[in-house]
Amino acid sequence: MSSPLNFHLEQYDGPLDLLLDLIRKQEINIYDIPIAKITQQYLEFMTQAAEKSMELSAEFVYMAATLIHIKSKMLLPRDPELAKLEPEEDPRKELVDRLLEHERFKTAAEMLQQKRVIEEAVWSNPQIAQFRADDDDPGLAVTLFDLVKTLQGVLDRAKQRPTYEITNTEVSVPDMIKYLRNIFERGRSTISARDLFERQTSRRAMVCLFLAILEMVKVQAVGLTQSELFGEIALKKLKGFETAFAGEQLMSAIEEEYN
Repeated sequence: MSSPLNFHLEQYDGPLDLLLDLIRKQEINIYDIPIAKITQQYLEFMTQAAEKSMELSAEFVYMAATLIHIKSKMLLPRDPELAKLEPEEDPRKELVDRLLEHERFKTAAEMLQQKRVIEEAVWSNPQIAQFRADDDDPGLAVTLFDLVKTLQGVLDRAKQRPTYEITNTEVSVPDMIKYLRNIFERGRSTISARDLFERQTSRRAMVCLFLAILEMVKVQAVGLTQSELFGEIALKKLKGFETAFAGEQLMSAIEEEYN
């Protein structure tokens, strides 16, 4: 039976985008994905792409294999006595975590992109001339997607690193803002974004650092620069750094937002 969904093949940047679209359109609880149904619809999408001679990346094929594997694990019966001794983790958990993480990044990117477009269209900063005069070499334009790509690369490499048992790893976005403030207040004017991400010991810390950077970019405390095209992204302390953190209002608002 054909799926009632209409696939627009050109709109999906990757398999996670496709899965999120399937889940959201059908109002499925992301924590309780009907894996058999989603797998069937995912494979239908790949069939339609093949019929239209559209070449899909290896990521789509790998995700199809992952979905089939999860489906098979959920269909296999498990000994009740063995389950008592060793409770089995939901086979969908890793996929759900990846989808939620991808959705957070995508939502943040879309919100900041919309904000930038609106501000460029209807608003101009009266101090922009002074800002440009203070910095004759603003560097190459760096987009939020470049920063996301840097973080994703670090996260991918982190999967290959050995893991250690670390206690007290709870960290928050306000904690990471204080961490960045401390680095710049000690005299650093620029610092590599990749180095910052690689210093973190957990995925949670990396995500909180990413959100902290977005908050500091939003208030024009720091900027994102590249010394050359496709070069490493660096965080640069801006003229508005001191103004942004002159009082406690900014940190209070951020702490309230992320609590």
